[in-house]
Amino acid sequence: MKKIVVSICTVMLLPVFSAMDVQAVNEPEISAKGAVLISADTGEIIYSVNCDEKLPMASTTKIMTTMLCLESGDLYEEFEVDPDAIMVEGSSMGLQKGDIVTKYALCCGMLLPSGNDSANATAVKLAGSIENFAVMMNDKAKELGLSRTWFVTPSGLEGTGHGSSAYDMAILAREALKNEIFREICSSSTIKTEFGNPPYTRWLKNTNKLLTMYDGVYGVKTGFTDEAGRCLVSACERDGINLICVTLNDRNDWNDHMAMYDYGFENAHNIKLDIPENLSVKIAGADTDRLSLTAEDVEVTVFNADTSDFEYKVISAPFVYAPVQKGDEIAQLSISCNGREVRRISLFADSDAPVKTIKKAPVKKNLFRKFTEKLLKRRI
Repeated sequence: MKKIVVSICTVMLLPVFSAMDVQAVNEPEISAKGAVLISADTGEIIYSVNCDEKLPMASTTKIMTTMLCLESGDLYEEFEVDPDAIMVEGSSMGLQKGDIVTKYALCCGMLLPSGNDSANATAVKLAGSIENFAVMMNDKAKELGLSRTWFVTPSGLEGTGHGSSAYDMAILAREALKNEIFREICSSSTIKTEFGNPPYTRWLKNTNKLLTMYDGVYGVKTGFTDEAGRCLVSACERDGINLICVTLNDRNDWNDHMAMYDYGFENAHNIKLDIPENLSVKIAGADTDRLSLTAEDVEVTVFNADTSDFEYKVISAPFVYAPVQKGDEIAQLSISCNGREVRRISLFADSDAPVKTIKKAPVKKNLFRKFTEKLLKRRI
C-alpha cells in the first residue's frame, strides 16, 4: 500500500518539476559581467546578473551627455566647436577645427558613430569645461537616483572612478527615452545632418547592429574600451510590451540581448491600471467647490507587479477657475510604482462648470423709506 501511495505522489509531482525545468531552460545564460532586463514602464527587474555592481560602461556614458544636451534647448543654433575639446582619441563624428555645428548635430554624432569629439564639444559648450560638465552629469545622476554611478568624462573614456551599474544604466536609458528627439535619433540606422566650415550635408551611421538584428529594437547605445569591454544598452517594443536591456563587459552582447528579450517577452505582460474614480480638484467661481476629473485607460508592462503596487497623485494648479467645459484638460495624474514615476497622463473635466450666478439680495427698506411710501399712498 505504501508503494502505491509513493507512486501516486511521484506522478502528481512530475508536472511541477517539469514546469520548473522549463522555467530554468527559458532563463538565458549570458556572458556579461553585469546585466539587467527591466520593464521600460515601471523599472521592474525581469532578469539580472550582478545588476548592482559598479563597472566601467564605456560610450554608453553618452546617453547622459546627449540627454543633458537635448534638455539645454536651442538645438539648432549654430556655433563653432571648441578646437581643444575635439582633439580626443577613439571614435569620432569627424569634427575639425573651425567646424560650425548645432547641438542637434552633436547629439547625432554621439548616439550614432559614438563620437568622442562630439561628446567633448558638447561638454565645453554646455558647461565651459569637461570638469564642470562632469558635475552636471553627477547632479543629474543623483536626481535620478543612480546610486552606483559616477561620471568623470562625457564620452566614456576611462577616468578614475568613472562607472555605473547595469540597473542604473537601464534607468538612465528609461529617462532619456522619454525625450522624443532622443528616441528618434537613437532608433535611426543612419541619419542626415549638417556640420563643417561651412556646414554641409553628412550621413552618420549607427554602430548599433541590434536595430536590424531583432524585431522591435529602437535604441539605444553601444560602447567599448579595453577596460570596460563590450557594453550595450538597448530598448525593444513588441505587442505593446516595452523592455530595456543592458549588458556590461559582454563579449557576446548581440546574442545575449536577443536571448534576454526572448525571455522577457515570454514572461512580461501588460496590465490595465485601476485609475481612481474619485479624482477631483478645487474650483473657484462655480456652483461647486470641487470639479470631478476623468482619465483614459492606461496599460503598463509588468513582470510580478500588480495593480496594488501603483500610486496616484493629481498634479494641478492650486485652483481651477470657472467656466470649465466637460472634456477640458484640467490637470495631470502622476502614476508611480515602488517610488518611481511610471507615467503622467492628462486629466479631463467630467462635467461642465459654468460661472456661478450671483443672485441679487432683496433691498431692505429702512424706516424712513417705509414712512415716505405710506404718505404717498395717503395722498393718492
